Amino acid sequence: MILWFVGVSIAFVWMVFRSPALDYRLVALGSVLPVGEVVLGGPGPLHTLVGPVALLAVVMLATQKQRLVRRRLIGIPIGMLMHLVLDGSWTQTEIFWWPLTGGTLFDGSLPELDRPLGVILVLDALGAAALVWCWRTFGFDVPSRRDEFFRTGHLPRDLEV
Repeated sequence: MILWFVGVSIAFVWMVFRSPALDYRLVALGSVLPVGEVVLGGPGPLHTLVGPVALLAVVMLATQKQRLVRRRLIGIPIGMLMHLVLDGSWTQTEIFWWPLTGGTLFDGSLPELDRPLGVILVLDALGAAALVWCWRTFGFDVPSRRDEFFRTGHLPRDLEV
């Protein structure tokens, strides 16, 4: 399930934004952050629209005159929004639109765990395929490119945009 969120989030965010300077490590972190709510007993604020939007607002307000810091931190709420899309939280009205719907949080299972094991395995295989695509597309077979990514989260600037 983790590969599904990380692989597809990085690939989709690259395809949409085409920004080599975005910190894709933080996109990956944001995409798996809501899974941590499993220790709380069910879906919480990170599985609602309020959680990522509130974090996005905090990042935008706190980094008004710090463009480079903003570009780095904005990856977390982007990854969290990708998680909502990829786990299907948006199909559960009471969770997704909380608190507007008056639903309760931390009640029930996480959307990503509420699938048959076979579906979870297929999604993880697709995530692994997305990571292979990223590896090839971003040229991570070259050690310097790979090292730069792990050190900064940035992708090579010479990628076709």
